Amino acid sequence: MSVRILGLVGSLRSGSHNRQLAEAAVKHAPEGVDVALYDGLADVPFYNEDIDVEGLVPEAARRLREAAAAADAFLLFSPEYNGTIPAVLKNAIDWLSRPYGAGALVGKPVAVVGTALGQYGGVWAQDETRKAVGIAGGTVLEDVKLSIPNSAGRFAEVHPADDAEVGDLLVGVLDKVAAAAAPSAV
Repeated sequence: MSVRILGLVGSLRSGSHNRQLAEAAVKHAPEGVDVALYDGLADVPFYNEDIDVEGLVPEAARRLREAAAAADAFLLFSPEYNGTIPAVLKNAIDWLSRPYGAGALVGKPVAVVGTALGQYGGVWAQDETRKAVGIAGGTVLEDVKLSIPNSAGRFAEVHPADDAEVGDLLVGVLDKVAAAAAPSAV
């Protein structure tokens, strides 16, 4: 049985380097690891407890929760927006944190990676994302990190999926996430 990793990308831009990095993760997934990218984050309304009640949960939020519930682990791709986590990714974490104590993230391994324009590759945003995921109940894999700096220069001529070094780094990340998820995937 394959380990199912759900990828959430914190950028909605069509040419996003983080989206491309996520596509590279799909391409380089080792045998026994299935990486699926969730494409509906733009449709999920901002979290509001008033609509998070039976019969009122928006369809887009329900679909996100279903996809997350079916996953064994998560790989979050976070760009850095003004030094912190993008709203779309934070919103997904908020929806997946509920119901409190029993959300789809609870007890599942989560790794956060990404790329950004700056010289540190978005580490501030990734740290904030890890913090939010941990509070939401996910099992943050603190030792699984990948921050690729200078995304505009690094990926100007080559897609991350075709960058051999990036491919190798992603395989290492996916191996660690899969190992952390393996007991729950049985």
